[in-house]
Amino acid sequence: MGHHSGVEDHAGEIDRRTLLRLGALATAGLGGAGILAACGGKSSGTARATVTTGGPATVGAPTSTTAVDRSKPWWLRGDFAPVARETEAFDLKVDGTLPSELAGLYVRNGSNPKPGFSPHWFLGDGMVHGVMIEGGKASWYRNRYVHTTLLAAGGGLAAQAAPGGAAGLSNVAIVHHGGKLLTLGEIGLPYELRAHDLSTVGPYTFAGRLSRNMTAHPKIDPATGSMHFFGYDFTEPYLVYHVADRAGTLVSSQPVAVKASTMIHDFAITEHDVVFWEMPVLFDLNLAIKMVGDPHASVIPYVWKPNYGSRIGVMPLGGPASAIRWVEFDPCYVFHGMNAWREGNEVVLDVCRMPTVFSSGSVLGPPSRLHRWRVDTSGAHLTFRDEVRSDLDADLPSIDRRYIGRAYRHGWRVETRPAADDLVLAGAVHIDAGSGTETRWDPGPQTASGEWLFVATGPDEGEGVVMTYVFDRSTGTSALVVLDARDIGAGPLATITLPQRVPYGFHATWVPTAEV
Repeated sequence: MGHHSGVEDHAGEIDRRTLLRLGALATAGLGGAGILAACGGKSSGTARATVTTGGPATVGAPTSTTAVDRSKPWWLRGDFAPVARETEAFDLKVDGTLPSELAGLYVRNGSNPKPGFSPHWFLGDGMVHGVMIEGGKASWYRNRYVHTTLLAAGGGLAAQAAPGGAAGLSNVAIVHHGGKLLTLGEIGLPYELRAHDLSTVGPYTFAGRLSRNMTAHPKIDPATGSMHFFGYDFTEPYLVYHVADRAGTLVSSQPVAVKASTMIHDFAITEHDVVFWEMPVLFDLNLAIKMVGDPHASVIPYVWKPNYGSRIGVMPLGGPASAIRWVEFDPCYVFHGMNAWREGNEVVLDVCRMPTVFSSGSVLGPPSRLHRWRVDTSGAHLTFRDEVRSDLDADLPSIDRRYIGRAYRHGWRVETRPAADDLVLAGAVHIDAGSGTETRWDPGPQTASGEWLFVATGPDEGEGVVMTYVFDRSTGTSALVVLDARDIGAGPLATITLPQRVPYGFHATWVPTAEV
């Protein structure tokens, strides 16, 4: 497998001075684009008022399947097309019945390029869409740009600095911890939002303790309330592991030794461990330069380098990072893990595995499928086993977050449909992690969903609902759909009509009413 066998010829080892020079070139006028900175039932209400700001309702949005402009990249057309206006609406129409226990804010982040163009789906400006639910009603909907320094410079990858710090898109995920609602990107500082109206406070530094990046998939330990997270970077240290306590105070930051700037999108924790997976997707300076020189190039500055290899590292929860141990395995890629836990000497991980990514000019790469990895930590050297858990193409996994790092039973993913030059999401998949039995909810051929977020309504695992924005391409409209988490095949408990289309996005969170 030869992990790091080709380190000397990869594009990941650059210094910050090089990035600063590249940013200066972009600022001087090389295109102005910059480098990577980073449904049934009874109606229970009708819309009362809608307020909008900004430009036209949508940029290239479809009203039917025949209206899609195939000349645009897939991430700028159809279900993905950005919306240009910020909207708020009140007393939303609800079909069906929302559980009375459901009281809080559902809010999801996503990539929504303000200029109407981005080099890749991952590289648009952050925009959040939120719905407030309480008392069986949906009291409001709002969507707001995350007001980053990049947005202030015109939106998109406007070159104003080397990537990192406040110069991030903040477009991937959102987390609520220590009383703060934070948006997260791949590269850059988090941005704090006000939960009551989704307006931006500004970049968040944990009282000055965080100076570099916070990547998009923190894990909150259900036992301690501590938030474990990491940031990867284009310059050394390439990977840093952080811990913030229950109150949100950053108490630990530790570099993790890796050889290059690789895209590490997610990681996992157990009750006792931190688990990183490092895979052969490397930052490529030449592609970054191409983005600077051509503001309309469809490119992402990462490249598949299988000779770099894949490996998993296991270290104690909380550190020290110097104790990390690695085991190598065949090259592949994992954007998202579902969960991890310990079984004796083994760390067990359920992950959405892709055989490759960014490698052949395809949409992203071959579809991902659920795999179970077992890492035996008992010997002087770790050992690794891999087994396929599902033959369904699906990703964007979710669990009952009260079981993060613990053996779990219930998990949910978004099914994907085959497509030649597009990424087509479908409905929900529930898996019983013990038996492997899967149940699907398919919203129909003209309708597609996103990541299904679990929200508890009772004390038992999986006792609650899953929800996401669902888009009907035949009408160009969206709704927030709520399913019984343990019986998704029964169809929606409730459907909340939204005042505008919500493009495909990434990750969501739930904020209890008392915190809004």
